[in-house]
Amino acid sequence: MSQVTETTPRPGTAARARQLGRRLNTLGGLVPHDLIALAARVFPAMVFWQSARTKVEGFSIKEQTFFLFEHVYALPLIPPAWAAVLATIAEHILPVLLVLGLMSRLSALGLLIMTAVIQIFVFPGAWVTHGLWAVALLVVVAQGPGRLSLDHLFGLDRGRRQP
Repeated sequence: MSQVTETTPRPGTAARARQLGRRLNTLGGLVPHDLIALAARVFPAMVFWQSARTKVEGFSIKEQTFFLFEHVYALPLIPPAWAAVLATIAEHILPVLLVLGLMSRLSALGLLIMTAVIQIFVFPGAWVTHGLWAVALLVVVAQGPGRLSLDHLFGLDRGRRQP
């Protein structure tokens, strides 16, 4: 004859789980905002920098870039040649500024707008990737570049700091 037994948590299991959760949250809170802000600046910047480098050869924009903007990306409201030039310039300048932490909030906002345009008009199926970029860029826009930035060094970022 088989015996059915119920498995009930031992007394205090929920309390131990809450205590573990609190400890883990405390450890997460020890990560300095400056380190988070640095990562939020560097990683998205590298994505855009690498994209920028595919658009040029030497100091010239590749014909392939113009072709892509005209036939594949097909952005509304702006001529394809202008879009190609503006995107190439922005993808070279904004990531450098972001990594240096110079005009960080503005640079992050520019890349965030580019991310939205890419998501909406170019690759709408890549929302997970673009969402990750957006979150990192929003950290910089909302919380600032941190103390490991030229903005901080020169006293240019007087906005809201870490929560």
